[in-house]
Amino acid sequence: MPQLSLHTPIGDMAIAEADGAIVALDWGWGRDQDQTTLLRRAQAQLEAYFDGDLQSFDLPLAPAGTAYRRAVWQALMEVPYGAVRSYRDIAATVGGSARSVGQANSRNPIPLIIPCHRVVAKAHLGGYSGGEGLATKRWLLALENPERSLL
Repeated sequence: MPQLSLHTPIGDMAIAEADGAIVALDWGWGRDQDQTTLLRRAQAQLEAYFDGDLQSFDLPLAPAGTAYRRAVWQALMEVPYGAVRSYRDIAATVGGSARSVGQANSRNPIPLIIPCHRVVAKAHLGGYSGGEGLATKRWLLALENPERSLL
């Protein structure tokens, strides 16, 4: 599976593609480095996002997961840049519970591009399994909306 790594403000990340679509974005430096057109495009969009110049990704995505998880991830894609939604809000859209939405978020294979960091608990930030955990989630939310109180 072709992959390309990049340095970001929240740590090294590796983008992977399969069959012409992005299938993963992982923390850490990938073993292989492939310069495919799609991976270079994804890298450029991620760099623009971190520079504050991109609010919406335009990449073909193919996250592997159950039908429910894919429905949750699709709902996450509809949360606007700089906004947040609660786990309960997402559950009201796709069904299930706040807990099942949290489980789907924790299994998101393409974080940032599928913005699971924009989902928070009712009274606090909730969790975050990427990077340095909640510190990474706070950083991403502040990047997108510097004036927001980070709970």
